[in-house]
Amino acid sequence: MNIADSEVIASIMTENGFSQVQDITRAGIILINTCSIRENAEQRIWNRLKEIRNLKKKNRKIIIGLTGCMAERLKEELFDQEHSIDIVAGPDAYRDLPALVEEAMNGRKAVNVQLSQCETYSDISPLYRDGSGITAFIPIMRGCNNMCAYCVVPYVRGAERSRDPESILREAGDLFKKGFREITLLGQNVDSYKFNSGDNVTEFPLLIEKVAGIDNFLRVRFTTSHPKDISEELLRTIARNKNICKHIHLPVQSGSSRVLKLMNREYTREDYMSRIETIRNIIPGCSVSTDIITGFCTETDEDHEETLSLMKWAEFDFAFMFRYSERPGTRAARKLKDDVPEEIKIKRLNEIITLQNSLSEKSKRNDIGKVFEVLAEGFSKRSDKFLTGRTSQNKVVVFPREDKNKGDYVRVLVEDCTSATLKGRII
Repeated sequence: MNIADSEVIASIMTENGFSQVQDITRAGIILINTCSIRENAEQRIWNRLKEIRNLKKKNRKIIIGLTGCMAERLKEELFDQEHSIDIVAGPDAYRDLPALVEEAMNGRKAVNVQLSQCETYSDISPLYRDGSGITAFIPIMRGCNNMCAYCVVPYVRGAERSRDPESILREAGDLFKKGFREITLLGQNVDSYKFNSGDNVTEFPLLIEKVAGIDNFLRVRFTTSHPKDISEELLRTIARNKNICKHIHLPVQSGSSRVLKLMNREYTREDYMSRIETIRNIIPGCSVSTDIITGFCTETDEDHEETLSLMKWAEFDFAFMFRYSERPGTRAARKLKDDVPEEIKIKRLNEIITLQNSLSEKSKRNDIGKVFEVLAEGFSKRSDKFLTGRTSQNKVVVFPREDKNKGDYVRVLVEDCTSATLKGRII
């Protein structure tokens, strides 16, 4: 989402007479697009600001702007700290950036953190950083109406609003004409996508099928789904469209129904397991990835064991795993005590990572001897004699290039694997 937002920002700035530079030391304006989802994400921004502040010491005319979720969360507080910030712009204020830059050029601190009930940037053509790229992101909605106790997103990105489907189809079609061969439809909860236009209602299953219908050589992915909302209609849509990738990211967060209730996730352990069974019945061979938070408020050893047992049962292909960090302003911060000691969080997280590493390796070993259609996305980091790409199931494959190029679809026989990568050859 930050990549997509950054491309919107670049487009707005370019259309208003600014040009991008590749060397930061040549920049007159530096905009840092931020995330607030976890404490670690914000800490990286503070460290980045320290580096950039040294540039400003050498050139006082440089304008530094903080955009996105961290700007929305902290607002004018950012001006109170010695980070040399001149502009603060929330995620719905990107159109105002040229005016904010002008204000900063006149020596005034500039801020716009007003959230919108309708802004989707649907009329802006993002400035993709690589015009010959293969993969791209298309946000189909903004904001979130799910009030998960640990999550700051509804507070920093506002309420849910869906983008006009025609603008999404235009952007996807334009990307395909430019040579892109894979797009990912983005939303905090894509299953909630719903656009009303008179008597016509477009929901996510219809939208993704229309995008897939642009061309058979356009791969379509999406993220993220919510376990309480993912529908059988969507799963059947994926199953009958070859170019909709057979991979679903379905965050579980915890394997304990008690903890899930505290998190306000609106499903139980049993509900989640039922969703997984439905996915695998309707889409055989579909990979499933997840998010897991360990050490949430009041989590016990028994709750942790329930998470481990669910992981073993689900056999997730891969996962994003984190220890809980309290985000100011969230329901958990207001009403629950962050009472799991840090050393316990770290211990539990390490156990989760160790288990998932073994599950991921098992998943990849199960692919040895199978043939997959792979979209070549670029050269291997180690050699330009090898290409790298991903299967429909979102697994990375490295294979000898032969006479193929970036953007080609190839059939690859998997012959070996590491814990992170499949290895094969074109057949």
